[in-house]
Amino acid sequence: MRHSLWTGRYLRPACAVVTAVAAGLIAPLVSATPSMAVESDPAGYVDPFIGSTGSGNTHPGAALPFGMIAWSPTTHLKGDGYDPTKPLRGFSLTHLNGAGCDPGPGGDIPIMPYAGEVNSAPGSADDDDKYVTAFADGTGNDDSKTGEGQIAAPGHFRARLTSGVGADLAATQRAGIADFTYPTDTAHPADGQPASLLFRVSNSLNGSKDAHIDIDATDRTTVSGWVDGGGFCGHRLNGGDPNPDRRSYYRLYFTAAFDRPFTSWGTWKDGVRRPGSSSAGGGETFEKSRSGKGSGGYVTFDKGTDHVGMRVGISYVSLAGAKNNLQHEIPQASGRKTTTVLEDVKQKGRKRWNDVLSGITIGGTQDTERLKVFYTALYHALQQPNVISDVDRRYPGISPDPESSAAPTSTIQKVKPGQEAQYSNFSGWDQYRAQVQLLALLQPEVAGDFAQSLYSFAQQNKQRSGDPEVWDRWIHLNGPTHVMSGDPSAATLATFYAMGVRNFDSYGAFESLYRQATTPAAGEKSTVGCNGQCRPARPNLTDYQKLRYAPGEKCGGGCWGGASETLEESVADTALAAWARAMQRDVKDPAQKKQLATQQNLGPRGGYWQNVFHDKAEGKEGYIQPRNADGSWVTDPADHTFHPERQTGFAQGSAAQYVWMVPQDPQGLAAKMGGSENAARRLDAFFHLTPGTDGWSYTQNTDGAHYDPSNEPDIHAPWLYNALGKPWKTQETVRAILDSAYNSGHGGLPGNDDLGTMSAWYVFSALGIYPKAPGSGDLLLGAPVFPKAVLHRPGKADLTLTATGASSTNRYVHAANFTAGTTRSPRALPSWIDAASVNSGGTLHFTFGTDKNWATSTELPPSLFQQVNSKK
Repeated sequence: MRHSLWTGRYLRPACAVVTAVAAGLIAPLVSATPSMAVESDPAGYVDPFIGSTGSGNTHPGAALPFGMIAWSPTTHLKGDGYDPTKPLRGFSLTHLNGAGCDPGPGGDIPIMPYAGEVNSAPGSADDDDKYVTAFADGTGNDDSKTGEGQIAAPGHFRARLTSGVGADLAATQRAGIADFTYPTDTAHPADGQPASLLFRVSNSLNGSKDAHIDIDATDRTTVSGWVDGGGFCGHRLNGGDPNPDRRSYYRLYFTAAFDRPFTSWGTWKDGVRRPGSSSAGGGETFEKSRSGKGSGGYVTFDKGTDHVGMRVGISYVSLAGAKNNLQHEIPQASGRKTTTVLEDVKQKGRKRWNDVLSGITIGGTQDTERLKVFYTALYHALQQPNVISDVDRRYPGISPDPESSAAPTSTIQKVKPGQEAQYSNFSGWDQYRAQVQLLALLQPEVAGDFAQSLYSFAQQNKQRSGDPEVWDRWIHLNGPTHVMSGDPSAATLATFYAMGVRNFDSYGAFESLYRQATTPAAGEKSTVGCNGQCRPARPNLTDYQKLRYAPGEKCGGGCWGGASETLEESVADTALAAWARAMQRDVKDPAQKKQLATQQNLGPRGGYWQNVFHDKAEGKEGYIQPRNADGSWVTDPADHTFHPERQTGFAQGSAAQYVWMVPQDPQGLAAKMGGSENAARRLDAFFHLTPGTDGWSYTQNTDGAHYDPSNEPDIHAPWLYNALGKPWKTQETVRAILDSAYNSGHGGLPGNDDLGTMSAWYVFSALGIYPKAPGSGDLLLGAPVFPKAVLHRPGKADLTLTATGASSTNRYVHAANFTAGTTRSPRALPSWIDAASVNSGGTLHFTFGTDKNWATSTELPPSLFQQVNSKK
């Protein structure tokens, strides 16, 4: 019997986090000692403000691991809605962690505490200058100025506003509780003003198709309603199409219950206030300008009210579902103060986070800043996927995908037997590179449920379209958004399987993904939504299979950049072939074994990237370059010349950055570049403006010709040195990125966190391990920054990583040994460790020294492409 999501499933209790000096190129390591203090609260190292400013797009609000609700401040309609320098417009109930959108998805139902009478219709957008209030001084976990400001911790958020109003918020999976305080100090200008709450039901970050509010004027203690949201990623035009995809695809329901009756109430619609009205409706549209549009309501409590307690539940199924979720997770507590219940919820949330964060325990370091960055990265990486099913196991099925905007409609589904919950929010193009691997290592049960969730969505997509099942690249809630390129679901589920995740219908999911990869759909050449939101899952598959590359800058219709699409599908097909080979060994049914043997024919397609490698693209240097269906090479339309620093034919990256995106076959890439030495020379130039120096290009130059740590296409590149026989260059390059691109400041992420992807990169890199390739469970070895780290995997033996001898002079790994279990002798490792050893558990021990010749003459990390195409 599984534990509930609230208490955690197959999780250990909080374990040790100990203190000493972090390993690094700058700070030395020290060895762990028997007298180390034991810390049982890793959540105490988390600072949710990291990444919340700049381009990180994280939110600082109250949320639990994989939670449905994320209760966080909304200050404006850009990014994730949070900017501490701008006035607060409300505390919204939903947010995504680090989505690369402007504005981001969600931000639904902002609830604004206001000290005063509501005597006009609140504005619906950034032009509201009355019902908004600035944060008090001392923001961002720093109370040194006034003792006020903002405080954020896992599962908890508190703020004071210059109006004198305060908000204390805590969250469960599907509900939240708040204590709103109002000024009673006679010296404060707002003293004696009524205590009000505004519900801006239509004011989601992207706008809304429709919304509704109901105020219970009988018992005067509840407010409920819903919003029809969608319009993913804001106001994107579909490849120049004048009708952008701003459709609505989900309905969020909420119910709020107060601990005391309100005395007056009212609503508004499109700028007109209706005092005493208890019902209103109307959306804001998804247009950029929404001023004067939308609907909402307000309630006001007696003058002199100093506290208003509120519980709120949400659901994507129904209002009854929201009420049931609230009653199940934060039931009405007769006779108990709101502050007492809030403290209980806060402490349970902290425990839940400690259970999850204790999946990795760190020892032997006194570098609290490094621990802060590390555990915050782990916190961000494990916020998603997000539960979208109610406590009664119902959830909204995949939304229809009309050519024009429509109200959200879906068939209500029920979570399959054996599955704990239905999950969503899959930023596939980002997450398949690092985040899903971390999820599989630390939360395999959630990973399996997530895989089953994606498969269920794909089956529902088939029911809607009549085509083979459609595995969308970017699913937000129950809406397929089509964003980005490639087939990340194939890479993700193949990776889960390679890393030992088994609690999903692996054979059924594989067969579905194989059909998608080999059977052209009716709309395969549709250009609707291109570029960026192209709807075909495998665009122009007929031509792709014929030509063995995606033709042209627009792929012949239906994708975003032919060159990058070819690279993405090469990765996905290699992963599928590896999955077929692994499953053939595991299944018992002879017919399935035979079928899987045939389906390994995807293996050669993993090498299609070679068909867009132009060995004379730029002088004597070869690059990935898009080509037309007739075989000619695509050049920049401005001057008919190939520019490797430009993005022609690529999605969110340049040819110089994408040329390294062959994680499944780095040896094959090196051969195309003239051998390992030449490939390493080019990689040096990619990271350094002046090769051979410590000047890192990404800190000085953003011209597209060099490494970009802020986006996904080249984040694997620092680890490629292992496959070139120069692992010490991986060690020094990764450490430099850890120390310069990430920090503990509010802007401490190099770019959008992309639903935990950039944070997962940090976690892996700080541990000194990194996924070899999608579809593989092998890990590349780097240089750990901590003397000791223990990975506690549910249902498996621990994987312990230790490091000895690192210092300011001993900066490089001198040897790596692995001991399986506790009684076997250690064996020397090359610059990688195989999946079987990782899955079985044991101790991986690194010894540091000054030598730079470790693993140069030993076995290189095997090419996954070569493995799946071998006859062994």
